Amino acid sequence: MKQVLALCLFLCLTVSAQAQNWPSFRGPNASGVAEGKQAMPVKWDAAKSENVAWKTPIPGLSHASPVVWGDKVFVITAISSDAGNLTFKAKDRGIGLARDDVKHTWRMYCLDKRTGKILWERTAHEGVPRAKRHVKASQANSTPATDGQHVVALMGSEGLFAYDTHGKLLWKQDLGVLNPGLADDPSSEWGHSSSPIIYRGLVIVQADGHKQSFIAAYNVKDGKQVWRTERGELPTWSPPTLYEGKTRTELISNGGRFIRGYDPLTGKELWRFNDHDREVKMPAPVVGHDLIFITGGYPPGSPAYAFRPGANGDISLKEGQESNQFLAYRLDRGSSYTGTPLIYGDIMYICGDNGVLSAYQAKTGERIYQERLPSTFSASPVAADGKIYLASEDGEVFVVRAAPKYQLLGTSSMGEALMATPAISDGLLIVRGQNHVYGIAERAAAKSQR
Repeated sequence: MKQVLALCLFLCLTVSAQAQNWPSFRGPNASGVAEGKQAMPVKWDAAKSENVAWKTPIPGLSHASPVVWGDKVFVITAISSDAGNLTFKAKDRGIGLARDDVKHTWRMYCLDKRTGKILWERTAHEGVPRAKRHVKASQANSTPATDGQHVVALMGSEGLFAYDTHGKLLWKQDLGVLNPGLADDPSSEWGHSSSPIIYRGLVIVQADGHKQSFIAAYNVKDGKQVWRTERGELPTWSPPTLYEGKTRTELISNGGRFIRGYDPLTGKELWRFNDHDREVKMPAPVVGHDLIFITGGYPPGSPAYAFRPGANGDISLKEGQESNQFLAYRLDRGSSYTGTPLIYGDIMYICGDNGVLSAYQAKTGERIYQERLPSTFSASPVAADGKIYLASEDGEVFVVRAAPKYQLLGTSSMGEALMATPAISDGLLIVRGQNHVYGIAERAAAKSQR
C-alpha cells in the first residue's frame, strides 16, 4: 500500500502545465517517441501490481490506442449486447469475418492519468454495426485525436464524433460506410482503422474502402467539411502523417496504388509514387532525418521506402531505376505488415508481425541487426528513455535497448491480449489490453520522491 501511495504521489508531482502530451496514434506526428528525463520502467508484474500505478477495466472490445493531454487519458470502445458470443481471435492469420449483427454501443472514456479513475464516459452511438470486421479486429480500431480542447473519435462506419475535454458532444459527422477488405472481394470487410489527425484547426481523415476512397478535412470547431479529395485507392488501413518542413507542410498518405503527398490545408495532391497495386497497406508513414518512411503491404516483408520531401508530380521509378531525386533508397525486403516503424535516434526499427525485429541506419537503409522476439505483433513499437516497448498479441511487453547492438532488457506479462499501441506520458507507459487500461511506472522514481 505504501508503494502505491508513493507512486501516486510521484505521478501527481510530475503532472504539470507542461505535461507530456500524446495527442494521436503513436503520439506527436505518429513518431512513437516521447522525449523527456523521466525514468521509464523495464519490468513490472501486472498480477502483483508491481510497478503498476493503476489498472482500469474498460468494457467491450477496441484496438484503439490511448491518447493523452495534460492529466487526462482518452480511450474508446465498442460494446456488444451479446458479449458472451463475441468472436475475437488475437493471433488469427486468416481472412475470416466476425458476426456482429447485434446491437453495439460505441463509447468514449476519459481517465485521470494519475490514478486511472474514470472521470467521465459518453455514449457516441448505439445500433447494429454498418460494416463487418475481421475476427482479430474490433468495431473501434481508430485511435482518437486531441488538441487539448477537442477530442475527436472516428467510430468506423458509425461516424466521426467530437467532444470537448469535459465530455460535451460538440458535433458529429456521418462519413458513410467505411469497409476496407480484400481488394478483389467486396464481401470482405475487415474493419476501418485509419486514425484521424488534427492540424491547424482541421480534422483530417483518410478512408479507403470498397464503397469509397477519399481523404478529407473537417473544421474541428463545428465539423463542417473544408475539403475532400477522391483517391480511387485500394482498401487501406493506414493513417496519414504530416511532414513539416522549412518551406511547406506535406500530408503523407500510404496507399496500394500510390503513395502520395497532399497540401493539408487544401487537399491538393502534390506528388505521387506508384507502388504497383500492393494490397493491405496498414502502417502509418513516419518522418525523421528529413526523410519520409513508408512500409507495409502484402505479402509481409514487402519493400520499404525512404523519400525526400519537396516533390511535385509523379516521382515513380522508371524502368531500371533503383532510386531518383526524391526516393533516397528502397529496401527490397523487410517491410512491416501491420506495425508502424520507429525512428529513434539514428536507427529505424521495424518489427514484423512474426516478431522479427530489424534495425537499420535510418539515413542509408544499412541493416544493423535482425533478431526474433518470441511472439506475434499487431501493435507498433514506441520508445522513451533509451528503451523500445513492443506489446504482443500474447499479452507480453518486451523492452529492448535502443542501441546498435540488440539487448532485451525485460519481458512483462499483462495477462491479456495486447492489440493496441501503447502511449507514453511523463514517465508513464499506458498499455491498452483486451479488458483493461494500465498505467505502468518505474517504482524507483517514486522512491526518489519520498
